[in-house]
Amino acid sequence: MKIGLDAMGGDNAPRDPVLGAVEAVHEYGYDLTLIGDKDIIKANLKGLNYPADKIEIVHASETIEMYEPAALSVRKKRDSSVVIGADLLKNGKLDAFVSAGNTGAVVCAATLSLRLLPGVDRPGIAVIFPTLDKPCMVIDVGANIDPKPLHLLQYGIMGDAYSKHILNKKNPTVALLNIGEEETKGTDFIKEVHLMLSESKLNFVGNVEPKEVYKGKADVVVCDGFMGNVFLKVTEGFADAAQELLKKELRMSSLITKLGAFLTLPAFRGLKRKIDAAEYGGAPLMGVDGSVIIAHGSSNAKAIKNAIRAAAENVDHKVSVHVVEELQSY
Repeated sequence: MKIGLDAMGGDNAPRDPVLGAVEAVHEYGYDLTLIGDKDIIKANLKGLNYPADKIEIVHASETIEMYEPAALSVRKKRDSSVVIGADLLKNGKLDAFVSAGNTGAVVCAATLSLRLLPGVDRPGIAVIFPTLDKPCMVIDVGANIDPKPLHLLQYGIMGDAYSKHILNKKNPTVALLNIGEEETKGTDFIKEVHLMLSESKLNFVGNVEPKEVYKGKADVVVCDGFMGNVFLKVTEGFADAAQELLKKELRMSSLITKLGAFLTLPAFRGLKRKIDAAEYGGAPLMGVDGSVIIAHGSSNAKAIKNAIRAAAENVDHKVSVHVVEELQSY
């Protein structure tokens, strides 16, 4: 299996993508292709211990920056790491592609190069969230901010397929993110989506409020990309703030409180692992004809390593094949 990595994508590029790639080679043994400025990548690899035959470099003379408009940049920067990565995947020279770069550009390049799976009208980004009960997939968290009701039905079907074949859930429950549980709540758009999901063959359990997502009320939560991205950012922000507030309180607390905190340190570490986005690595771009993983822009080396792992799992479990099968059954 050969996995491509956008070495120039992300806030910490190319340092952390390169470090994450080396860690993935050591831990998983994958063959990796690092895409980006060859000289810069070589400089970052210098001094690192890794098997040379496991890492290949493909030169890309351009980089799409985070602030650049997605569609325009993909059309103008044909020699960028994002576009080259998508093209290599399309031509069968890669089995999967990972990027922590400009999300819109990755979605655009993947959609244009790979095309969409039969039965899919818009791709969706799916993120796995830890909950009090079980992991939950939320789709979409940013690929499609102005969808039609049919697109959200397709997200439900794709999420159902992923949950069955990657998360090993026999009959995943599917819910619609809304401001209340009652089916009369929400905009006309949300009500129409609710009706479509209710009439589908999915194990639809109705609306779910954001606070209920963390309680594990559903295996798959469907939403539009705007609402999903806000939900994602609020979750990340609260997790970071809670950790910092806890550290601040401990610094100002008494010796006995600090001793108690020291004794519960293993529990705090376990909690951090569960809510740490780096543990999950990246989000699959569902609906395109190929395995594409979108990592967070602030991904560190650990997150990149786990994003590479997630890409390999996507390929091993033939997620796209199962998505097509599910869509055809509808």
